[in-house]
Amino acid sequence: MILWFRHLPQVRLDSTEWTPFIQNNWFRKHYMKIVYLLQLVLFFIPSFFSTRFSHIPIFALILIGILVFFLHEYLHIIVINKKGDISLTFSGLFFWIDTNAILSKARFWVFMSLPLIVLSLVPFILSFYVSGNLKLIIIFICWFNTLISVSDIINSFLIALKPKNTLFCRGYVRLEEKRYIK
Repeated sequence: MILWFRHLPQVRLDSTEWTPFIQNNWFRKHYMKIVYLLQLVLFFIPSFFSTRFSHIPIFALILIGILVFFLHEYLHIIVINKKGDISLTFSGLFFWIDTNAILSKARFWVFMSLPLIVLSLVPFILSFYVSGNLKLIIIFICWFNTLISVSDIINSFLIALKPKNTLFCRGYVRLEEKRYIK
């Protein structure tokens, strides 16, 4: 079930088994400030590389940006669909997806990384094979998705640092116990 703009009911997690995903208190407290700072840096990157999108009408850029945003969120949703309830909610300008599903390390990494791979990495590679306005549009897609993926990028690195048998749920992690059959 997908809840639109409402929070999922809180899941009770045993605090003796589940620990916060981000262990460092300072980093957890300032996480969004770091995300905002990285987004600000990314926002100005096109001006440093003389990549101006002024050749493309602003209305077209807005439509492309909206399409990229919806595709980004859709790619997140297809990874966790049918694993648990999903909530798409927002605060200010930021949207995020919550699920009450318990996800393996691999599935959670794909959940965080798939939009970045499909909408930033693939267009970046494709941009080497096209030219003109099409190249600018592809670079815009890559740049805009990277801009909205900053939190996903940080989380993907943090997920990669966790042990292989880690489980994830609602901002908490635990190590999966290996059960051997005798």
